[in-house]
Formats: sequence, structure tokens, C-alpha cells
Amino acid sequence: MAQLWGGRFEGNISELAWKFNASINFDKRLLAQDIQGSLAHSEMLAKVGVITKEEKEAIHKGLKSILQDVRDGKLEITDKYEDVHSFVEANLIDRIGDAGKKLHTGRSRNDQVALDMRLYTRGEVVHTAKLLKNMLSTLQQIMSENVETYMPGFTHLQKAQPVTLAHHLGAYFEMFKRDSLRLKDIYERMNYCPLGSGALAGTTYPLDRDLTAELLDFYGPTLNSMDSVSDRDYLIEFLSALSTMMMHLSRFSEEVIIWNSNEYRFVEIDDAYSTGSSIMPQKKNPDIAELVRGKTGRVYGALMSLYTTMKGIPLAYDKDMQEDKEVSFDAIDNAQHCLTLFTDMLATMKFNNLAMEKSATKGFTNATDAADYLVVKGVPFRDAHSIIGRLVLYCIDKDCAIDNLTIEELKEFSDKFDSDVFEAISLKTCVEKRLTLGAPGPLVMNKVIEANKAFINDFWTDKF
Repeated sequence: MAQLWGGRFEGNISELAWKFNASINFDKRLLAQDIQGSLAHSEMLAKVGVITKEEKEAIHKGLKSILQDVRDGKLEITDKYEDVHSFVEANLIDRIGDAGKKLHTGRSRNDQVALDMRLYTRGEVVHTAKLLKNMLSTLQQIMSENVETYMPGFTHLQKAQPVTLAHHLGAYFEMFKRDSLRLKDIYERMNYCPLGSGALAGTTYPLDRDLTAELLDFYGPTLNSMDSVSDRDYLIEFLSALSTMMMHLSRFSEEVIIWNSNEYRFVEIDDAYSTGSSIMPQKKNPDIAELVRGKTGRVYGALMSLYTTMKGIPLAYDKDMQEDKEVSFDAIDNAQHCLTLFTDMLATMKFNNLAMEKSATKGFTNATDAADYLVVKGVPFRDAHSIIGRLVLYCIDKDCAIDNLTIEELKEFSDKFDSDVFEAISLKTCVEKRLTLGAPGPLVMNKVIEANKAFINDFWTDKF
């Protein structure tokens, strides 16, 4: 058992306690970040004269060789080590001797793991933002092609008013845009370096924390050593943002599942993102959408787990905080996989424009416009509302749409109806005359699409 402590102890830890305490099986994921931090720390130690230039060069050569050997499969990370930090340090000492023993000068595992987790999370925030950009670009493409693709809009899962596919998908564009902005906010708040905070009270060595932060591409060092080693707010914020993103994906998945059903037939999911039945040969199931919907709870669980872990911990570091990793790694992996798969599924999905338009002509989605028509003719809105309500009942009995009635039938409900009513309540008119910003009318919809394009092009920088 390779450990970084032991001088204080006369006896050995039990094997069961060792396995319970060890984190190597999951924090080995942080190898690259641990070495990245050690390279910066040793660079800084050499600059302030704590170690020599030759020692720094030996440390750098050793660290880089460890990382490369692991990546090449020449060196295995095994459970004989307590954690990734002891794995790196033990192998470094084996390779370069006493110079390797100086790497930990002015550093604790507390600020070391705080740095590793922050570096890892920062990278995953950026990666998730790039995946969201792909989603937004996919939505943008579909929206630009479907500004005049009519479909029913729903409230309470009942047909309400006619909209367009571009307008409907535009709602999801806004959701994922907000998700992107949340990630940017998290990045801005978290991008400060905890290394140099020591166990909790800093160190007497003349560390240059500004230099360390600069080497690791942080905005600067954190300002309180106790908070630095015990802060996981950035990770909770990231899990919260992922939970919100998963909620958006789950809502979208629910609609895809409904639209894919035989009753709707609004979409056909590509074979690459569907599965069949072991007994029913006709089935083509939307399993990817269903799994995205299902995995949402898993991401929520990680957030609540970390909230619960952190809620009763006194300052500064406590071993409870080791529990931040497994659930977070799982949630991040699943959220990113879901976002990637859903984007690919969406990009290959076929939309049945005729089925959507036909559905919009049924269900009286133009009833509001019929009432508005009467209002323009001088009928008070409340009276117009009542007239159209009775008209809808009449059409239900006849199993027809308002558009199918003759002008004579319409006049039985109000003498204000005239032949121009059919143009006024057509799907095209119902959609096109809605010109307030945010509405489905093509003129304003095209302006929104241009604004969306600008957001996609301008929001992401090289670092984010």
C-alpha cells in the first residue's frame, strides 16, 4: 500500500478500512489535471528559489513520462495506491529520486485535490458548452428550413393555436441558450486557483500564487485558504446547470416520443437512434429519447447527493468531500452523452410536414382567430368568445372544422360573418398576422433566427 503518510502511526490500517478510504479507483480520472497542477507548482517553486532549476527540469521530465506511459498502457494505475496523488508522487520518486520528494513542498493534498477537481470541472464546463453549441446549430438549421411549416401549438396537451415548427423549436433554442449562459457564468466564478492554500492556512514558503494561477490559465488566486480547500460551490453549480439542461432535454424527449407515436406521426426517428421489439416485429421504439428522459433523474440525484454531503461539513476540509467525485463524474458523463446523442438524433430526424399541417387544421386551432374576426367586425370580445364556443360545439356534432362550414351556416351564429372569414381563419393567415416579437409570424421569426445565428457565432471564444 503506497501512501503519503505513516510516520505518525505505529500500526497499519486494516485492509477493509484502506479500501473504504482509498479513492484511486475513481480519482485516477484526474491524472492529467494532477500532473498539470504539479508542473505549474514545480515551475513556481523554481522561480521563487525553493527548488533548483535542475530539480524542476527533472520533475517536469518525470511527470510528463508518467502521463505518457499511462496513456500508452506501459504504466498501470492500481489500487495499491491510496489516490492519484500518491500514485504520481511514488512513481515520480522511483524515476528521479530525491528531487521527486521535493514536489510536495508548500502543498497539501487538500489544495492539490481542490485544484485537480477545479481543473477537471472547468474543462467539462467548456466541453459541455461546445456540445450545446452543436445543439443550437442543429436547431438553428431546422428552424431556418421550417419558418412556414405549420403545426398545432398546444396547451394542456390540447391543440390551442397554429404555430410553425420553427417557432416550436425556437422555444428549445431559448432553453439551451440559457443553459449556455449559465455555463459561462459558472466559468467566470470558478476560474480562480486554490493551489497554495495548503491544508487550510497557507504556508510559510514564499509561494507566488499569482504565477501559479497564471501558469494554469486562471484569472488569479483564491483569496481565503480555508474556503479554497472546502469549496465545492462551482461543482454544485455545474451539476445544477446540468440538471436544468437535462430537464430541457427530457421535455424535448417527451415531445419527440409523442410526435413519433402512430397517433401523431409528426416525426420519424432515424434507424440509427431507434430499436425494435423482441416479440412485435412492427415496432420502432424511440429508446434513445426515452433513455435521455430516464437519465435525467440520475443527474438530479448527483446534485442532491452533493448538496447533502456538503450541508453539514464544518470548515475546512473533511473526508466527506471525497464523495463529490463518483456522483459528479457519472452525472457529467451521462449529461454529455445525452446531449450528444439527442443532437445527433435531432439532426437525422425527418419531420412530416403534411401530418403536422393536417393536425393543425383539426382541433379548432383557428378558433381564437375566428373570435378576433368578429371583434374586428364590432362584436365585443366576450360575446365573440361565446359565439365561437357555440360554433365549435356545432362543428363537433358535425365532425368538421370551422373552415368546412358554409357562409350560411356561419351566419346562423352571427350576421357579422362574411365570405372574407375563410381567408381570415386560414392557417397561413393565422400564423402570418402574428407579428409581435416572439410570435410565429415569418417576418419576426426570420429576425429571431438571425439573432440566434449571431448568438452562436459570437458567444463562444477560444477559451469558452
